[in-house]
Amino acid sequence: MTIREGGPADAAAVLALFDEAVEWLVERGQTGQWGSEPFSAIEARVAAATEWAAGGGLRIAEHDGAVVGALVLGSHPEWVAPASEPERYIQALVSSRAHAGQDIGGALVRRAIEETRAAGIGLLRVDCWAGAPPLVAWYERQGFARSGTFEVRGWPGQVFSLGV
Repeated sequence: MTIREGGPADAAAVLALFDEAVEWLVERGQTGQWGSEPFSAIEARVAAATEWAAGGGLRIAEHDGAVVGALVLGSHPEWVAPASEPERYIQALVSSRAHAGQDIGGALVRRAIEETRAAGIGLLRVDCWAGAPPLVAWYERQGFARSGTFEVRGWPGQVFSLGV
C-alpha cells in the first residue's frame, strides 16, 4: 500500500469509498453514522468531497493502483470547540470495506501523525460517531484519548486528541 497526496481528480474516488462504507453500514442496520443514502446522492456531501479534494489536505491510500482509503487533514469543524493550542484535525477518514483488516485506516492515521509532527504542531484531533463503541475503541487503539463530545441535529459525536 502507498499513501499519496490527493487532488481534485480524486473526489469521485473519495465519494465511491464513502458510498461503499454507507452500503456496508446499511447492510448491518447501522444507519446512525451516515444515514442510508449514498454520499454521492447528497449534494452537500458531494460538495464536501470536492472541497476536500481541492483543499490540499487529502491523502489517498492505494493498493495495486486502486484507491482503498482516504483521509482529510485540515482545521476543526465548526461544531467542535477550537483547541487551546495549534492543531491539525482529521476531517474525514474512510477505507474500503473490501480491504477490511489491512490496516488502511491505521496507516492513514500514522501518516497524519507524521505530517502533524513534521509541521511542528503538537496536537492532532479527530471525531467520530459516538454511537458506535467499536469505532470509538478503534480510535483509542490508534493512540487517541477522548477529549470532548458534541451533538449536531441529534447526531452524537466523540472528539479525540493525540499529542504528537
